[in-house]
Amino acid sequence: MNGSQIAEFIRFVREQSPFYRELYRDVADDVSDLTELPLTDHSAYWAANTLNASQVLTEPHTDGIVIKTGGTTGAPRVSVYTRDEWRAMSRRFGDGLPAAGLLAGDRVANLFYAGELYSSFVFTLNCLQEAAVPTVQLPIGGAAPLDYVIGTLRDCAATVVAAPPTSLCRLAREVTDTVGSLPGIRLVLFSGEAFYGDQLALLDRAFPGAQVRSIGYASVDAGILAAPVAGEPDTRIHEVFSPDKVVELLDAETGAPIEEPGRPGRLVATDLVRRLMPVIRYPAGDVAEWVDFPRRRFRLLGRSEEGARVGPVTVYLEDLRAVVERADQQRQVGDLQVVLRHREAKDELVLRLAGSAAQADPAALRTLERGIAAQLDAARPVFPDHVRLGLIHPLAVEWVGPDGLTVNPRTGKLVRLIDERMGRTTG
Repeated sequence: MNGSQIAEFIRFVREQSPFYRELYRDVADDVSDLTELPLTDHSAYWAANTLNASQVLTEPHTDGIVIKTGGTTGAPRVSVYTRDEWRAMSRRFGDGLPAAGLLAGDRVANLFYAGELYSSFVFTLNCLQEAAVPTVQLPIGGAAPLDYVIGTLRDCAATVVAAPPTSLCRLAREVTDTVGSLPGIRLVLFSGEAFYGDQLALLDRAFPGAQVRSIGYASVDAGILAAPVAGEPDTRIHEVFSPDKVVELLDAETGAPIEEPGRPGRLVATDLVRRLMPVIRYPAGDVAEWVDFPRRRFRLLGRSEEGARVGPVTVYLEDLRAVVERADQQRQVGDLQVVLRHREAKDELVLRLAGSAAQADPAALRTLERGIAAQLDAARPVFPDHVRLGLIHPLAVEWVGPDGLTVNPRTGKLVRLIDERMGRTTG
């Protein structure tokens, strides 16, 4: 889009959306450069985007789809799209599937999750329908029993499996334990999480020689953002769907834009064609680095401070803080830090709690830990569901002294989230 088109888009959004009108009240009327706009604050955005009487939407939602993006049971977060927006998004994402390795005639088993307002199954189905590459779809779904999945993959001669990494690993274990391998699978497509070396080795035993590729980079919050790069062995590298999708990488400390390769930055997204529920300079929750700025190719490095992605489950940091506060009636926790780990081919969410643990009664601490886990289960039921399925580890708690939390060595600020899976910290 050129400057005049961006200016028209911004003008429309601030006129029609009460939330953005307030956010941009001090912004000049004729802005045509996105960098002149403030970042969208997550908490404010979702406080305004309620299920009823949303202040973010530019008009009533009368045609399209509603998708759940996270939040707790008491404060669910949903994203809405018009029918035309959803169709255009599916078509654009589908255009990237050949770069992921999809071939004409492939028989694609869709093992993403469906129902309960989840987007992944429906969106994958729509992308395959809209893709220029002709394929046969096998809409199995993520809830199907594993023996049924394996039987269907064999009976229907599937050549491609598409699912979240944790589900793929669970399937791979069942394959190796029962039938040994499924050599007919030549391509494994994933999204929603990163893949790690131990998981790749497991998949290679179940699907010998199969390529493992990202289906693309998207989030329910920010929509589709980037496609995989054909022939690129690093599955973390994607290319932005320019020009209507804009990705900025910003310095975590100064907020200054980053253009040089190899320097980590907070990923901020703008969708210039999504008008019902605008997403403008919205922190996508990831840290990335440019590998080729002119071609808008970047490498994902891990999670930023907005939310912890544990396997396929997102838990927002403000929700975790509220969970701890509700459970900690005796106020034994002074502060907290979230740590993400990966072991035994599964992700683990760790709450690092600072307080007077050295002086506290160990039994009381264990009671508090159980209370925190119970509050998390109640607030985010999808978390214990995935623990029961063996897709992620149960919540872990670490107690440290008042000085035991990691801080930024330059600023002294608390690092809210440490993603040990990628070797990155974010504050």
